Amino acid sequence: MEKKRKDKNLVVQKYGGSSVADRRSIERVAERVISSAKRGKKIIVVVSAMGKSTDELISLAKKINPEPSDREMDMLVSTGEQISCSLLAMSIHKRGFGAVSFTGPQVGIITDTYHTQAKILKIETERIRQQLENKTIVIVAGFQGISTALEITTLGRGGSDLSAVALAVALGAETCEIYTDVEGIYTADPRKISDANKLSFISYDEMLELASAGAQVMHTRAVEVAKKFNVRLHVRSSFSKKEGTLIMGQTPLIEETVVRGITLTENEAKITICDVPDKPGIAAFVFDKLAKIGVNIDMIVQNVSRRKMTDISFTVSNKNLNKTIKKTEEIAAKIKAGKVNSNKNIAKILVVGIGMKSHSGVAARCFSVLAKNKINIDMISTSEISISCIVNKNIGKKALAVLHAEFGLGKGRRKKRER
Repeated sequence: MEKKRKDKNLVVQKYGGSSVADRRSIERVAERVISSAKRGKKIIVVVSAMGKSTDELISLAKKINPEPSDREMDMLVSTGEQISCSLLAMSIHKRGFGAVSFTGPQVGIITDTYHTQAKILKIETERIRQQLENKTIVIVAGFQGISTALEITTLGRGGSDLSAVALAVALGAETCEIYTDVEGIYTADPRKISDANKLSFISYDEMLELASAGAQVMHTRAVEVAKKFNVRLHVRSSFSKKEGTLIMGQTPLIEETVVRGITLTENEAKITICDVPDKPGIAAFVFDKLAKIGVNIDMIVQNVSRRKMTDISFTVSNKNLNKTIKKTEEIAAKIKAGKVNSNKNIAKILVVGIGMKSHSGVAARCFSVLAKNKINIDMISTSEISISCIVNKNIGKKALAVLHAEFGLGKGRRKKRER
C-alpha cells in the first residue's frame, strides 16, 4: 500500500462485535454514522460480526468436523461480517440516507493466499470512491478479502481493525476511529484493576507492546500499519460520546511517562525442552521447525550450559499448545534432547512505557515490589520500552495490582502531565 495524500473530510469508522451485537445496537450505530454524515463527512464504516457469532460459527464447525480445513473455515466465518454490514445499511436506509454494503472482495481488498491469517497486498479503491462521490455511506465487511488465487480469505481474529486501518491508508484518511465497548486504552484492564486510568493518548510503540501481549482493544497488525503510514487511531466507545484514546507517533508530553500501562495475559503456556545438546544451530533448528507449523513464540529463555547440555524454555498461546507439544517432542527426538515439559498454570505480566528509554531503575522497582509481595518470577524478557515476567497464574492478578500501584497508575494518583 502506498502513502496517500490525507483527506481531512474522510472518516473511517470501525465498529466491533459488541457494538453491533443486536438490533438495538445496530440502530445506535446507524444514528452515530448518520450524525457524522450530517457534518458533511465522507463515511466508510467497517463492521465486525454481531456479538459472539464468529465464536458460534467456529464451535459449530468443530462439532461437525474437529479438524476443518482452513479454506472452509474462511468460507464459513467470513459470513458473519456480511450479515452485520447489510443490516446496518438497511438501518441507515430506513432513516433516509444512502448507504451500500460490500464484502471485502467486492471492494477489492486483495490478500496473499494464506488462509485464516492472510496479509493484505493492496486495495483497489475505485468502487469505494465512486460511492463516496455520490455521497453514499460505504459499509464494508471487515476481517476479509480475496486472495490472488481468487479465494475468500480472512485476516485473523480482530482483523476488522486491520481492514479499517488499511482502508484509511488506501483512501488517505487522516484518522481511523475504532469503536468498541470500552472508552479507550487504560493503564490496566479495568475489569481486573478497579482504579485503572483511561489514557488520553499513547504512542504506536507502546500500543504495539500492549496489543502483542494480549490487550484486546486493538489488533497488533492494525497498529503496525497505522504506524507505518502515520494514521492516527482514535479508540472510543460506541455507547457514549466521550473522547477516547488517541494512538499516534508523537505524544504531546514534553517528558514521557516512565510506565504507560501494564497487562496481564493468562492464556499462555510454557514449554521446556530439557537436556538440549549445546551446539551451534540447535536453537535455530528448533524454532524454524515450529515456525513452519504456524506457531508464534513469545518469550524464550535458554539456561546456562553445563556439561554441554542446556534447557530451552519458551511460551506459546494455549490454543496452539497441543500441536506445539507434539511438534516439540518430534524435534527433541531428532536433536537427541531429553523430555519435553509443559505448564499451563502461568501468567505473563507486561510493563510498558516509552519513558523507560531515559529512566533507569524500572526493572529494579518491578522485581523489588514483586519480591516484597512474595511473587516468584519464572521467566524474564525485556525490550527497550517493556519488561515481561512469567509468574504463577494463581497470583497473576495480585502481581498486576501491586505493579499498577507501584508506578502510581490509578485514578487520582497520576500527575496531570501524565494524563
